[in-house]
Amino acid sequence: MPLAGKGMLLTSMNIDAADEADFNRWYDREHLEERVAIDGFLEARRYVAHAANPKYLCLYSTATLDVLDSPAYRARLANPTDWSRQCMARFKDMLRVVARITISNGTGRGTALGVVRLRPTPDHATRWRDALHDKLAPDQRDGIISMHLLESEPELSGATADIPAVRNEGAHDWFVLIDGTHVGAVSAVIAERFTGPAAAPLPLPISVGTYCLIWDLTKSDILRG
Repeated sequence: MPLAGKGMLLTSMNIDAADEADFNRWYDREHLEERVAIDGFLEARRYVAHAANPKYLCLYSTATLDVLDSPAYRARLANPTDWSRQCMARFKDMLRVVARITISNGTGRGTALGVVRLRPTPDHATRWRDALHDKLAPDQRDGIISMHLLESEPELSGATADIPAVRNEGAHDWFVLIDGTHVGAVSAVIAERFTGPAAAPLPLPISVGTYCLIWDLTKSDILRG
């Protein structure tokens, strides 16, 4: 099925090797469940890079975009645990994007994810969105499960009080997500639809990357627990 909900929080970061074990333990034992438990959060998916930078990526789906500016979410941001403060202070190359899910096609999610970062301008947004409706069609492509477009909300994206300063460069960027069963299929679609002459009428991406799924956590998982 398409992505759950209408809102998405995308975060990615690097972490020093010396801190990596504690960082992963924090994510797996505290942070993901804490976030998904917030009213309006539906699920979280956590990834590690196959060929991408930053190394770690997390996607949080929410029922609406407003959830990511809600009192419940803001209260959690304002009151992090001690463990959260320690881990977030170690983030490097941090990216935090609040976005609308404007296109979501397909029948599920895969274990491999492609991320294509685009930088639209207001004059081109409508034309590019129309083009992406055609490009983001799985078309019974072997190994491709679903394809999605996230359009950033610059007023909600960027740094929070306990996350190191995040450059707001590209706050209006769009992120194409390509879900597949294996990295090879995802990489092939990126090459065929978003690089070289095939990228038109879109520009060449700001960046592309491929990731592998570590963990998928849904609200129902927490309620059952």
